[in-house]
Amino acid sequence: MRQLIAVLALSLALPALARDVAGVQVPDTTTVGGKTLALNGAGIRSKFFVKVYVAALYLEQRSSDPAAIVAADAPWKVSLTLKREADKKAILGGFKDGFENNSRADLPKLLSALDRVDAVMKDLKPGDVVEFAYQPGTGCTVSAPGGGTVTIEGKTFADGMLRIWLGDKPAQSGLKSELLGK
Repeated sequence: MRQLIAVLALSLALPALARDVAGVQVPDTTTVGGKTLALNGAGIRSKFFVKVYVAALYLEQRSSDPAAIVAADAPWKVSLTLKREADKKAILGGFKDGFENNSRADLPKLLSALDRVDAVMKDLKPGDVVEFAYQPGTGCTVSAPGGGTVTIEGKTFADGMLRIWLGDKPAQSGLKSELLGK
């Protein structure tokens, strides 16, 4: 019995486990603005059978409802770990396509914000991580390796980014399901 209690106590003291997605270790938790967020789902974005990136969505409260996730004024983070080289023009073009497909009403604001992201984005190589973290009252902070960070104030850009993966016309429907934990 003592051994069982010791094993149980040790397991509770271990750090959060990571999930392997296409060779990328995706942590079960992360933080945004001092709040702990739980992994809602993670999956692989492929294009023409080529693995492009592993995406992970973190929320304060897990949800499988994409509209509720976008509507909530709650912290979230999306982490993209590149599986192949990608030039920034292609990455930003993909974001623009996602905005056009899912957030047409906000397109002028989103494209203006995307110009600010362009200033911190660099060409990426396998293993590089790009993160989008929304914090209510602050906005969406974009972090890119070698380029630094930029914060886009308000919620419009954050919502537009989420819709790229969770909108009616997502970047990839299978990835949408995986991010929703399905």
